[in-house]
Amino acid sequence: MSKAIALAIAAAGLGFGGAVVAQQTAPTQAVGLATPKIVTLDLGPEIEGMAGRQLRLRFVTLEPGGILPVHNHRDRPTVEFILKGSPTEFRGDQQRVVPEGEAVVSDRSTTHWWRNDTRETVTFIAADIFRPQ
Repeated sequence: MSKAIALAIAAAGLGFGGAVVAQQTAPTQAVGLATPKIVTLDLGPEIEGMAGRQLRLRFVTLEPGGILPVHNHRDRPTVEFILKGSPTEFRGDQQRVVPEGEAVVSDRSTTHWWRNDTRETVTFIAADIFRPQ
């Protein structure tokens, strides 16, 4: 579909009061993101076959308007638990607001990014199996 046709369809949708949802471009730079507390545990001595990997626990903050840029979880499974706030998560062409108190699981097939569209700082805990560089 040409850009002109797509713009005409979008304009027609807006003209009739319809909603047009534009696909978000995945940002590659962090904005308002901090990880002030990080704890790691070397898993090599703990579990056979896990040499060179760590269990990592991070406390993460995302300021209003902040962005956690696009990334994947190949070779780095993660569970994120939202402590405060409700960030928007973008996975492929899907987006959803993640409510406070909910956990997000990201496996090897996950590529996503987050944005804080609220007026309060989002805080969450992220636990992952990580291979330091």
